[in-house]
Formats: sequence, C-alpha cells, structure tokens
Amino acid sequence: MEAALQRAWLRRGVTALALWPLSMVFAMLVALRQTLYRMQLLRPQVLPVPVVVVGNLIAGGAGKTPTVMAVVRWLQACGHTPGVISRGHGRRSDASVVMEVHPTTAATEAGDEPLLLRLRLGVPVFVGVDRVAAARMALAAHPDIDVLVSDDGLQHMRLPRVAQVVVFDDRGAGNGWMLPAGPLREPLTPHVPPNTVVLYNASQPSTAWPGHLARRQLAGLVALADWWAGQAATMPCLAALSASRTHVLAAAGVSQPDRFFSMLRAAGLDITPLPLPDHHDYTTLPWPADATDVVVTEKDAVKLRPECLAAQGASTRIWVAPLDFSASKAFDAALLALLPPRFTTRTSDGDTTA
Repeated sequence: MEAALQRAWLRRGVTALALWPLSMVFAMLVALRQTLYRMQLLRPQVLPVPVVVVGNLIAGGAGKTPTVMAVVRWLQACGHTPGVISRGHGRRSDASVVMEVHPTTAATEAGDEPLLLRLRLGVPVFVGVDRVAAARMALAAHPDIDVLVSDDGLQHMRLPRVAQVVVFDDRGAGNGWMLPAGPLREPLTPHVPPNTVVLYNASQPSTAWPGHLARRQLAGLVALADWWAGQAATMPCLAALSASRTHVLAAAGVSQPDRFFSMLRAAGLDITPLPLPDHHDYTTLPWPADATDVVVTEKDAVKLRPECLAAQGASTRIWVAPLDFSASKAFDAALLALLPPRFTTRTSDGDTTA
C-alpha cells in the first residue's frame, strides 16, 4: 500500500484525483497555521544556541538523515560542538516523552534514524515529538553544545531556526499536490523561502528551486559485528564479495529501497531484492533461515544487534553497506552565510570559514 501511494504521488491519476478534496482541506489547515505565525499570533520559542533544521517538503525519505550527518560533521570540522534533536520516527515508546539516545538504547525506544545518528556521529541525540523540549533538555544535559541540528522539523514552526536545509531526491515535488493526494507537506512556493538552502540528493535538480547537488554512493561493505564495533566499510570488502559471485539477498527497510538495490547491482553484486516497509522493526528476520549472505542498509543494521542474532543461532552472514554522502563546498558556503556572525572566523590563509 505504501509503495502504491508513492507511485500515485508521481502523477495526477485516478488515485490522486480521488484524494484531492482531502488535500485541499489539509492545504487550508497548513495555510491557516502559517498565517497565525506570520501574524505573530503564534511564535517560535527562543533557544540560546542557533538551530539548523534539515527536512523534506515531501513525505517519505529523500536523504534527510545522511544530510544531517554531513552537516554535523561539517560543523565539527569547523570546531563547533553540535547536538541533534529528532522526533524519533518508529518509536514504540511514548513519543511525547523526551529522551536521550545512547548506543545501548533500543531502536524501538528511540527510533532507528536517531539511533543511527548517535552511533555514527557520537554526538548527543535527543528525541521527542516536541522538538523545543528536546532542544532544551539537550542543552541542559550538555552545556557545551553551541549549535543544534534538527533531524526533520521543517514544519515544526515552534522550533526557531537560523537556517534550514530542504532536501529533494529524484521525485522532486511529485505531482505538486499536498497530502494525501500528493507528497507535499506544504506548498512548493515560486521562490525559495528565506534562510533556506536547497540540496538535491539526485543526479540533477528535480524542482525549479535553485540548489546544490549531493554526492551519494556506496562506501563499501563491513560485517555487521564489525559495524557495531565502529569499523568502517571498505570497497575491497565489497569487491571481494562481488568477485566471489556469491548470490546475495539485499534487504532494505527504507522509503526508497530501489535506489539501494540499484547501487548494489552497479557495484557488481548478484542480488535478490527484499524491499521492506520503511522503519521495519525486525522483530523476526524477514529472510529465509538458510540465506548465506544478506546485505542491509545502516538504518536496518541498528535493529540487528549481533549478540541477539547469535543467541537465536542465526548463521547468515550479514553485511552492512553504508553510504558515502557529501555536499559541495558551495553548499557549505551557502549554509555558512546563514549562520550568526560569531560562527565566522578567519583561517591562517585568510579564507572565511565557520
């Protein structure tokens, strides 16, 4: 059903037309809320540190989490101490409860993407449906944080922000209609909103908004236990599995699994694709017990702890295929221009940086 709806959102066909009246109601509610904020009858809250929001205009993944990783690493390279806040999609715990994510936290408690961010970045990550409450708790627990990056939250208007990064993939704005007739969470305006940088996780821009292209490719493979131990994926490992001509089952519980499968095929792997629902919980293993080799995304890997698999007697070799994701220097410069003046310093060679 999820895949069928995603396909329907790409054109104005029968399904989209049937849902169009509901999308008009949703559009009016969004417009009313935006008007209340413009008239300052509702106002963003105040936080003591700048916030950078990374989000999508469309429903479904467009590369938001890899973008958060890239922004956080850029801020770290510039000498800052970032923290991350997130709603925590996929949580089974009470989403209204704000909590800090630790490496030992279960994905069902924190959400798979926040846990992935904590494991890969090593920075404080707090989750809660109220991003402002999550931000305040993060700052109280970690006073050294001098900038917050919000994983999603583009439409969370209570959350103040000095900059926002809007991520699109090849789908662009889909059929241009709002939910549920189309994928848009808010209208695609003729011009880029203020304080916004657009990043395209695609081969070319997919909307009329000017923006920057991201580079996205496989970083290689690493065994699941080694991934949990913090070891990096390598291309020789990927090449070795490809050269062995081993048939591999590829599982992906993400919004757009075909992109992952295409990358694996392009790398020379002989795969059988196993698309799973976004945020699949892995309460039971979705592949046959006699599967010899399985490749998964990092978003899947956070729900596959090696000690739990060993206790179940699982013998399948599981490989993790992380993505190597980066933006251009022009993107970095555009984001830097939106940050407060105190984030701008001069390097020894005279270049401006953050």
